[in-house]
Amino acid sequence: MDFITADEKASLQVLLTELRVIDRALIQRIADARALGDLRENAEYHASREDKGMNDAKIKEIEKRLATAQVADSSALPTDMVFVGATVRLRDDDRGDDDLYRLVGQSTGRTDLDYVEVTTTSPMGVALMKARTGETIRVDLPRGAKHFTIIEIVV
Repeated sequence: MDFITADEKASLQVLLTELRVIDRALIQRIADARALGDLRENAEYHASREDKGMNDAKIKEIEKRLATAQVADSSALPTDMVFVGATVRLRDDDRGDDDLYRLVGQSTGRTDLDYVEVTTTSPMGVALMKARTGETIRVDLPRGAKHFTIIEIVV
């Protein structure tokens, strides 16, 4: 089961709406290209069909994710326990420095944020889930295990 925040659900719904608008434009583009005649040598027609196929795949992926995902209700969670949507200040026990991490259902890929996004299925996300303030977690990484102490949960 996929856990997402309410914000993630809202952004997925907005993206789905945008993709459906694009789909209608692609259908019109295919119809316009078909009207040009010979489909065997019509590059615009074939490109439009390929674009529509990729757009349809994205739509199906988002619809499936929205249908199967469970939205984490942050109001019913303990304030000292890490769940999806929580931003956590962690201290790397080896280096001694602190960084902010946010537990998310799916990463946005943005690098301009004040925190590092961690998905629930990543080694760090698995270790963080349901951990409490003050605990030391072990994260099994390809280069070996790392230990982090949960300093605080930032709301």
